[in-house]
Amino acid sequence: MITPTYCLLHVAYPEASSVFYGELFGVPPVESSSTFVLFVLEGGIKVGLWSRDTVRPETGGAPGALEVGIAMKTAAEVDAFHDRWLAKGLPVFQPPVDLDFGRSLMLTDPDGHRIRVFAVTA
Repeated sequence: MITPTYCLLHVAYPEASSVFYGELFGVPPVESSSTFVLFVLEGGIKVGLWSRDTVRPETGGAPGALEVGIAMKTAAEVDAFHDRWLAKGLPVFQPPVDLDFGRSLMLTDPDGHRIRVFAVTA
């Protein structure tokens, strides 16, 4: 069973948005930079605020676009997931790629919502 554990919101200004989400969630971020802010919520769910100008692949959505994130433990698991997905004949929006945080691939649901399968390796 795969369980989503991560939600990424593409925002104009992560540091400014973190003030709003810090108030909303009642916790400070555990990571913060000019392009990315991360909150870890009770129960372990993570909410990231990623600069829409630096997210890759580029988002086609307007404000309100988001990603469902599924964390894997290793880059090899990301690649294995990709292979299983393709073997089922299902589409991949972006094949596995190494980004600044680790290994990542992107799927889209039938409506075009993004699902990022990733492993933090940095």
